[in-house]
Amino acid sequence: MMNPQQIEQIIDQARRLLYEEAMIKLDGEFVGTVAAIPQDDCHDLNYTEVFIRDNIPVMVFFLLDGKTEIVRNFLETCLRLQSERFPTYGIFPTSFVEVEGELKADYGQRAIGRVCSVDASLWWPILAYFYVQRTGDEAWARQTDVQLGIQKFLNLILHPIFRDAPTLFVPDGAFMIDRPMDVWGSPLEIQTLLYGALKSAAGLLLIDLQAKGYSSHKEHPFDTFILEQSHQYDLSVDWLKKLRTYLLKHYWINCNIVQTLRRRPTEQYGEGASNEHNVHTETIPNWLQHWLGDRGGYLIGNIRTGRPDFRFFTLGNCLGAIFDVTSFAQQRSFFRLVLDNQQELCSQMPLRICHPPLMDDDWRSKTGFDRKNLPWSYHNAGHWPCLFWFLVVAVMRHHYHCSHGTVEYAEMNNLIRHNYQVLLRRLPKQKWAEYFDGPTGFWVGQQARSYQTWTIVGLLLVNHFLEVNPQDALMFDLPSLKTLNKAIH
Repeated sequence: MMNPQQIEQIIDQARRLLYEEAMIKLDGEFVGTVAAIPQDDCHDLNYTEVFIRDNIPVMVFFLLDGKTEIVRNFLETCLRLQSERFPTYGIFPTSFVEVEGELKADYGQRAIGRVCSVDASLWWPILAYFYVQRTGDEAWARQTDVQLGIQKFLNLILHPIFRDAPTLFVPDGAFMIDRPMDVWGSPLEIQTLLYGALKSAAGLLLIDLQAKGYSSHKEHPFDTFILEQSHQYDLSVDWLKKLRTYLLKHYWINCNIVQTLRRRPTEQYGEGASNEHNVHTETIPNWLQHWLGDRGGYLIGNIRTGRPDFRFFTLGNCLGAIFDVTSFAQQRSFFRLVLDNQQELCSQMPLRICHPPLMDDDWRSKTGFDRKNLPWSYHNAGHWPCLFWFLVVAVMRHHYHCSHGTVEYAEMNNLIRHNYQVLLRRLPKQKWAEYFDGPTGFWVGQQARSYQTWTIVGLLLVNHFLEVNPQDALMFDLPSLKTLNKAIH
């Protein structure tokens, strides 16, 4: 275990890399950070652009570190780049960069394989809500351009679709796993982000509606702007209720639920069908028995007709806990799952992005022979240190909201502190690598970038929540469904 002086030196190095080498200015103001700090011996391709996804942990750290103006600049730059062109109207860019004095945004037209990024758009209202709650800057939230941006975002999300399900349907590679990995459909990470985004957008709408004295019980002058806000607010709250019910019914599993699933009939018609997605027993993998144990539980990766994806996806499950998709009891089951499977999920570099990897014929057919996504590499069960702070926040929030101590919290606290030491010991020596390969995450990723910004800031966030102010995990509290439901009714 490192002594306090050694830890302080590593944290100081991480802060220096962030503030002195990763920052990007636009019109003389800091607006974000590069994805990876350029090195003389490598070509960073588009890693010198400002990615919304990569900058979320950066902006969270800036909020905690008192650099709130940078967060506002970042939010406003993204807002300025919100698409106004058909058919992408309302989306936020995956990334942006200044080229010869002109701001250039990527909405998927420059990405490898031309994949679209949905998570960038879903993260914007969440970060905006964090900013307002942390700073108390409700005047910013009430600005017309901010409220219009929220309306554009919700117009994109809240529209009729062909599928009678409250989930968001996306193509393969539309989120952090941005290469073909058979994650098309309704992947967990998108659904938990959707839940957080709708909560945040409704909370931001509510700030403006309440300031204007709006109530559904009062008569108001005809104002199309306020009427649209009210309409979107009601739709968002209604969708939130349906989405959470759907996710807990179809995505949450534990040992008892799996046994029930295995015994359900198939080929059922009508509204009373118990096997709505016609899932056959053969699709339920045998590894679940050992993985779940008798007390573990988690949200599965995807639900599709006849093809549920039982893979464990770390970020989606952490966000499910942070945004309270799962109940506190279910969060404890999730922690138990992590504890029982820490050799697979943490091993020599926390955390594995998903488990298990696609292998053999599945790898060939479902990734398109993607050499970067070989088994135990990159997004195919590679290890990503940038994910660990999400688990820390999930554990800390749970602890503060459940005042009674639990066995799971005590054990998770030990696990977190042990792996914090792993990050401290390995990341500086491995040049703050983007990801790690192999069944235990020991090898630096074959195509990993060095000095990856969210690897650097991920360690700073873990340090903050463990050593500086654990209660700051409560910054991630979004408005509750109960509060939203009662607010203007």
